[in-house]
Amino acid sequence: MRSAPLIALALLAPSIAHGAAGRPIPVGAAKVDITPDAPILLSGYLARGTEPSKGVQSPIRAEALAIGGDEEGAALLVTVDNLGVPDSMTEELAARLKRRAGIARERLALGSSHTHSAPCLPGVAPNIFGKPIPADRQAVIDRYAATLLDKLEQVCLDALKGRRPALLGWSQGSVDFAINRRTKGGPVDHALPVLRAVDLDGKLLAAVVNYACHCTTLDPKDYLVSGDWAGEAREAIEADHPGAIALVLIGCGGDANPRDRPGQAVARRHGRAIGDEVARLLKGPFHALDSPPVGRIARVKLPFDTLPTREELQALVAKGGAPGYNASTQLARLDRGEPLQRELDYVVQSWQFGDDLAIVFLAGEVVVDYVLRLKAELDPARLWVVAYANDDPCYIPSERILREGGYEGGGAMVYYGRPTRLRPGVEDRIVTAVRSLVPPAFNKP
Repeated sequence: MRSAPLIALALLAPSIAHGAAGRPIPVGAAKVDITPDAPILLSGYLARGTEPSKGVQSPIRAEALAIGGDEEGAALLVTVDNLGVPDSMTEELAARLKRRAGIARERLALGSSHTHSAPCLPGVAPNIFGKPIPADRQAVIDRYAATLLDKLEQVCLDALKGRRPALLGWSQGSVDFAINRRTKGGPVDHALPVLRAVDLDGKLLAAVVNYACHCTTLDPKDYLVSGDWAGEAREAIEADHPGAIALVLIGCGGDANPRDRPGQAVARRHGRAIGDEVARLLKGPFHALDSPPVGRIARVKLPFDTLPTREELQALVAKGGAPGYNASTQLARLDRGEPLQRELDYVVQSWQFGDDLAIVFLAGEVVVDYVLRLKAELDPARLWVVAYANDDPCYIPSERILREGGYEGGGAMVYYGRPTRLRPGVEDRIVTAVRSLVPPAFNKP
């Protein structure tokens, strides 16, 4: 699409109700069903052992939103119902889209819903069951992953193909069902930023929402495929706006859980709360975004703390359990002549919509302290922070949580196949990387 016809359309476009109309931008949205067609191991819980799924509570999906024309360079936002998508899959998707559509890497961002009721993927929480995955089960996982990658590529191409003139804007509300799961009354981020695209007649084409909370509403004993509350939120938004496509991202909710659980009815209630807040926001003013985002991306080395010795690993193996199994995988590395992992290759990304909005994408299970700090240092009225983006390498603790310890502070590393916890100083490294990507114009006034 070219800019000249869009300028002409802008002169003819009716005023958009309850919001400032900006310059029309080519926008396309597409969706694809990614529900497994056979029993498969579901990631997220040690207690599931290695039993495969026993049915489908609700279908799971992936979506893509394309923003911008070919001349100015399109950006693609992808959302996936899964615990997490590994860096390797994101990079392979980026390489395919570069070849087929000329999409620059920094213009592709992928977010996972972190539902604990979706298929395992290679490279994400590989030790989640505290024991080896049987070969036949792993073969099913590998086949699903290959199919998923093909579907992600296709849904992106479909979104690019379906672009048409639209008006882009964003607003922010709040929903209160997330609670701090470490400390009663502890910090939590209830913000609900919403990005909307409407056609020139004012009809909603797509809506993107972001909320900082684990998708752990369902009972792990159900063994049912589901998008959890994120899937229900998507369904609620689309039911309210037939023909629109909803995309759900997760914020810095590594230490946040839904207030009420378990059960699909609870997930549906939480999803409906988000749908209602989106409906309320859509009646009010939106900040117009007049250009596609400018993307920036960086990789940061996050060092691990003091690595365990062979003797310490052997002692853990003797004790058994999930820590013992992880220790056995670390010993296997040493026995192959490979060193233990000393640092984490961590990806940070930003999208800048002029001076109106900066979206920050952070990989992994990021705890709430990061969004609170970034909103203290940058302008919170123009900032949106996404977690579980582009990769899910492990929990990303703040300095406070590293001091406190516990599951998010280091205990969960055994499920992600890491040798030990991250070294103190990780928070400053990540925030420094974010500040290097987000222009000074977004500094807090």
